[in-house]
Amino acid sequence: MREYIEERAVELAYYIIENKATVRSTAKHFGVSKSTAHKDVTARLEQINPLLAAEVRKVLEVNKQERHIRGGMATKEKYAHVS
Repeated sequence: MREYIEERAVELAYYIIENKATVRSTAKHFGVSKSTAHKDVTARLEQINPLLAAEVRKVLEVNKQERHIRGGMATKEKYAHVS
């Protein structure tokens, strides 16, 4: 694996952990695609630093459990502005 990919994966991981960020917001912040960000923090990071990958997995799991709530809140806010 190329060195810059490893560095990017670690940077993405620290950003997700520190900010409790989603993959989507992390990808936007770093200017990469969601697919790239997800692959970096799951598959690639597991090879680079398994302990860091486990920490990221915890945050992503919480995000996954909360995503239906976020979607409902976004819809509620959307219609609050329409009225």
